[in-house]
Amino acid sequence: MGINYLYPQYEIHRDPMRCIKCRVCERQCANEVHHYDEELDVMIADEASCVDCQRCVSMCPTRALKIVKTDNTFKENANWKQDTIEEVYRQASTGGVLLSSMGNPKDYPVYWDKILINASQVTNPSIDPLREPMETKVFLGKKPSSLKMDKKGKIVSEIPPQIELELPIMFSAMSYGSISENAHKSLARAATALGTCYNTGEGGLNKELYQYGPNTIVQVASGRFGVHEDYLKAGAAIEIKMGQGAKPGIGGHLPGRKIGAKVSETRMIPEGCDAISPAPHHDIYSIEDLRQLIFSLKEATNYEKPVIVKIAAVHNVAAIASGIARSGADVIAIDGYRGGTGAAPTRIRDNVGIPIELALAAVDQRLRDEKIRNDISIVVGGSIRSSADVVKAIALGADACYIGTSALLALGCHLCRSCQSGKCNWGIATQREDLVKRLNPEIGSERLANLLTAWNHEIKEMMGGMGINSIEALKGNRLMLRGIGLTEKELEILGIKHAGE
Repeated sequence: MGINYLYPQYEIHRDPMRCIKCRVCERQCANEVHHYDEELDVMIADEASCVDCQRCVSMCPTRALKIVKTDNTFKENANWKQDTIEEVYRQASTGGVLLSSMGNPKDYPVYWDKILINASQVTNPSIDPLREPMETKVFLGKKPSSLKMDKKGKIVSEIPPQIELELPIMFSAMSYGSISENAHKSLARAATALGTCYNTGEGGLNKELYQYGPNTIVQVASGRFGVHEDYLKAGAAIEIKMGQGAKPGIGGHLPGRKIGAKVSETRMIPEGCDAISPAPHHDIYSIEDLRQLIFSLKEATNYEKPVIVKIAAVHNVAAIASGIARSGADVIAIDGYRGGTGAAPTRIRDNVGIPIELALAAVDQRLRDEKIRNDISIVVGGSIRSSADVVKAIALGADACYIGTSALLALGCHLCRSCQSGKCNWGIATQREDLVKRLNPEIGSERLANLLTAWNHEIKEMMGGMGINSIEALKGNRLMLRGIGLTEKELEILGIKHAGE
């Protein structure tokens, strides 16, 4: 047996004066970190298996536990950081590709934090959202560029199908298989209660969730898992997934251990078999091919559903978006490089793609320059962390935002980044029945509804402070934004002025 070069990342501190040896930590840990030693009459921890999910800390009745990052360090080297060395050790030991969960953790710029919101004072007075009407409802889909009149002079109000949202936030694509049935139920129920939508991801739609169809976006990805006529007709809209922010340019992989009977039936694949999505759609190699699929889906649903095309934020995203807008799509969804996922190759997650803030600004400006902005709505995701991020995104040109990680945090996720293991102690990114039961969908949907209700209140407050009373008036209103600590080029791409100007 070779030498283990890796010291555990975390250390478990157990207070012997508080620990009553109730063994709750042992029963609650799916990673089998804790166990009771009968001979010594003490609780012992295998720290090498700890992922810092905080389940044991949260459940300990006497607060005898805490988990801390180890202070064991390698010799300092500015070029070879400890995490880089440890990754080399892991690959030298296994010969495998490194997999990671959730979003990009690298210390790259977060542009949301370098953008400030302007406020009204005298000449453009602020609005009190508690006493004056404030409109946060949005409609996603093609909008007419001009008014049309019939022969009698009446306005022709026929427009293409729209997605009606009570607030400009939706739950982003997370597939059944990557997350649990109870997590999907929580998202579906919350979306229905809030008057917004959740996205099935590429795993098809569990039959029990068809009742939430008016608040569901069904996804068609390269693997076409679970795609059939009833599925397409069940949702409020259809999303074609071309790419995602956490892994631009590559496909997906759901391990066979996560594919039990229900997931197998929903995805229409064998139980226990790995579900591998190809990198490209094998019938799409041009904008013309994409247009064919868009209209095939519209034809299959009697032209009653808007079609969304989801892409990753990459360097030529503005040109891609222009092509998508001309292909017949109703909405474009752009996912930035900090977007989360159940599993992605670490190198791809941490090094491929661009920030959603820059991608959004570039796309919105390109579509305006080409005078086709009304032909398509823009939805953005990839680390939307708060209501302030939503307001800034809309002011940069978005119609609405997708949230994924924020929603999972509301359900209890602790970002332990071990989703790919299927051992989620919080019942979210797992298919193990004993773990799935830990997430109560009634409580989960209530927490999600609470989160977005709070965000919606804050959005109204911020809009009121700007003297704006509707999302439509905020959309693309970059005059209400100012940059701080940004270069001239960054300000140019974002289309905003520096603070003080």
